[in-house]
Amino acid sequence: MDATTFYPIGELSRRTGLSVKTIRFYSDSGLVAPTTRSPAGYRLYDLDALLRLEFLRTLRELGVDLATIRRVLDRELSVAEVAAAQADALDVQIRVLQLRRSVLRVVAGRGSDPEETKLMHRLTRLSGEERRRLIDDFVLGTFGAVDADPAAVAMVRAATPDLPDDPSDEQVAAWVELVELVGDEGFRTRMRRTAMAQAAGRTPGIESEAGEELMGLIRRKVAEAVDSGIDPLSDRAAPLVDDLVHRFAEVFARTPDTEFREWMAQRFEEAYDPEVDRYWRLVWIVNGWQVVPGLVPVHPWLVQALRDGRDA
Repeated sequence: MDATTFYPIGELSRRTGLSVKTIRFYSDSGLVAPTTRSPAGYRLYDLDALLRLEFLRTLRELGVDLATIRRVLDRELSVAEVAAAQADALDVQIRVLQLRRSVLRVVAGRGSDPEETKLMHRLTRLSGEERRRLIDDFVLGTFGAVDADPAAVAMVRAATPDLPDDPSDEQVAAWVELVELVGDEGFRTRMRRTAMAQAAGRTPGIESEAGEELMGLIRRKVAEAVDSGIDPLSDRAAPLVDDLVHRFAEVFARTPDTEFREWMAQRFEEAYDPEVDRYWRLVWIVNGWQVVPGLVPVHPWLVQALRDGRDA
């Protein structure tokens, strides 16, 4: 091959792997113009045209559109500029594909029906601004515009859920569940009550009466049991629960019997709202935050253990 050699379209097709029809289209579009024509009128291309065609093919395989390729070939844009723009575009496409993959995996795992699948897809396609507006509506609807407790609102806003551009399957599932939760009027009422109490530093009755030292102990012991996978109804849980019941009985001057255990269970149950706790857990998941052990409520495990039918 040399600079004086001319190639017909068929030879260009063999050398580049492009179809004759495609090369003819590029030629008609002026992207790779023929160098000359044969006596019979057939198009002929020189080495520069061949190299231009191979370069065009490379850019097309990288996903660059023809309008941009024309500007590169005409030296209006540099290859570096196009590469940077194309890389940014691919990043967006990758995030979209990852999000679709996550939605499909969640749908498969949950056995979602068509309506839930459509809802899930719509919710995950919301822009960052639209997602923030959705949470803003929740905060406004929960706390009101006039009489809202600034401390409570600040506490909720400080932990605004923000779905990342490339969420995991778990984050997608958490985001969808979170949106369903914040749209429930009953939940908003409970969230308002709980958040205002927390912002004001009010401790649930039994925790306040038991004192921070005993509550600190119980949180630590129950958290260790949960981390160890101890079932609250198992024989392994019994000594721990019996010890805690006796400690509470001393503080409240009560007999650590079945009646007292039920009294404890009722009081701890009243101090715990599972849906509000679920909200915070979903926020942690969506934001990719590490769960803080000290914030994990001990109430569900303890209430179940207290009601396992044992006498202390």
